[in-house]
Amino acid sequence: MKVLVLMGGISLERDVSLASGAAITSALKKNGHEVIAIDSAEGSRYLEESVKRIAVDIKTSPPNIAQLAHYDRLQNLKLANLEDLSKVDAVFLAFHGGAGEDGTIQALLDLTGRKYTGSGMLASALAMNKAISKRLFERDSIPTPDWMLIRKHDYDDDLLESVKDDFPPPVIVKPNDQGSTVGLTLVESMEDYRKAMDAAFEVSKEALVESYIEGRELTAAVLDGEPLPIVEILPKNKLYDYECKYTEGKCAYECPANIPLATTLRIQELGIKAFNALNCKGYARVDFRMDKKGDLYCLEVNTLPGMTKTSLVPKAAKAAGIQFEELIERILKLALKD
Repeated sequence: MKVLVLMGGISLERDVSLASGAAITSALKKNGHEVIAIDSAEGSRYLEESVKRIAVDIKTSPPNIAQLAHYDRLQNLKLANLEDLSKVDAVFLAFHGGAGEDGTIQALLDLTGRKYTGSGMLASALAMNKAISKRLFERDSIPTPDWMLIRKHDYDDDLLESVKDDFPPPVIVKPNDQGSTVGLTLVESMEDYRKAMDAAFEVSKEALVESYIEGRELTAAVLDGEPLPIVEILPKNKLYDYECKYTEGKCAYECPANIPLATTLRIQELGIKAFNALNCKGYARVDFRMDKKGDLYCLEVNTLPGMTKTSLVPKAAKAAGIQFEELIERILKLALKD
């Protein structure tokens, strides 16, 4: 097939997206497809050498807003007029965060009638908005940590004091619509609260305050509606932060996770339930915390999970006997199913 890989963009996860896009492009070429790889922020076509150049190690912190500001924010709209777009059989989305994962690009591709990988516009938007996701989890009896949504235009000293009263540390403060733990802080003392809120509001208009679940970090990948083996994440830092996610040696992984079979089945059941609650399609990753009593809490659903050399879905697929090139092929074929 002729496949267009879209990557990059102007989200804070741009570097990760470029690395995912490079890996996906390489796999598609190995599978015999004709591939066009484009960074939506640059609007330029990458030759094979350029894709190899992109696949460098991701930095230990995301690009800052100032670095992203020089990109043309309207460039994504120009995708609809790409000559390449009309000639491809499918679009493989390698975006993470921002307009690439929040339903915006999906809506644009829907208008052009192109088939694309991953979830549709509505599911993508629902999953990116953590507060709305949690409301749907609660509706479907999927356990999730207690939470509160704070809007930037409502935020002042009085509201901060009220939040402290309702959610004493330890808590997690994070942007409501970002991924890769960008802007996320573990608040362990009252003195940390203001700095954490400022960090979240630096990258989003909404902050989510969430009870911190001390325990184990587990994730359930879903492929074509079926669960893959559970991955346990063992970060060297206290949190599975951006540095741990994208720096080799900063995190260990165990797959299948060393947990009782009943726990595995329960996580997989909840993972499928969360996938369906948001009306996801194709593939996704559902993140959980398990406390010391063994109780599970669903954190969020990632509709375009990473495809880098340290990413979790490829690890889960490999444990199920699915090599990376086969995984990419299956995701591509799922895009053409309907």
